[in-house]
Amino acid sequence: MSKNIFIVDDHPMIRQGLRKMIEEKTEHKFVGEADNGVQALKLIEELKPDIIVADISMPEMNGFELIRTLKKKQFVLEFIMLTMYKEEEYFNKAMELDVKGYILKESTGAEFLKCLHEVSHGDYYVSPELSGYLLKKTHAANTFLNQKPSLKLLTQMELKVLKLISENKTSKEIGEQLHISYRTVQNHRSNICEKLQLEGYNKLLQFAIENKQLL
Repeated sequence: MSKNIFIVDDHPMIRQGLRKMIEEKTEHKFVGEADNGVQALKLIEELKPDIIVADISMPEMNGFELIRTLKKKQFVLEFIMLTMYKEEEYFNKAMELDVKGYILKESTGAEFLKCLHEVSHGDYYVSPELSGYLLKKTHAANTFLNQKPSLKLLTQMELKVLKLISENKTSKEIGEQLHISYRTVQNHRSNICEKLQLEGYNKLLQFAIENKQLL
């Protein structure tokens, strides 16, 4: 299925190379490009792409800030991060933002095309050099579940609320993001506390923040 692709990178040659690959070697449609996040925001609102390929390090607004802003505006998009950063810190930030693809700029064109194919079909793709981080994260999450089995009692909506609590969002902000009322959020918080045997909202916030990487 053809997708509309938008590229954000402050290096013209990289944008040109990606555009050429998309146009010549895929069924997807290249719809636009920008060299920074601020410029990208305006164009994305106008062009409404399906997939954003973005660098992390950019002037004015970096890739992470761009994704957070688009999520707040409730755009339905998938993201691929194309970056030079191999550090686990950056990888974890991308995973927290539910980035579907994370590949290194040193990767081959074939790897980019494979990543684009996987993401366009709703799957995840991570550069092989970084797959160890993903395995480590999965192992940590499984260990966490074994240590706190009551997490399995939470509903999907309660898990979403808990994840947003870990981002230090207020009940009002959570309600707006999930399109539910303030009272409903408060009820979810109470249910989470009861299921996880946490006494008080401060304990819930503390638990969520301490385990943010694993939620």
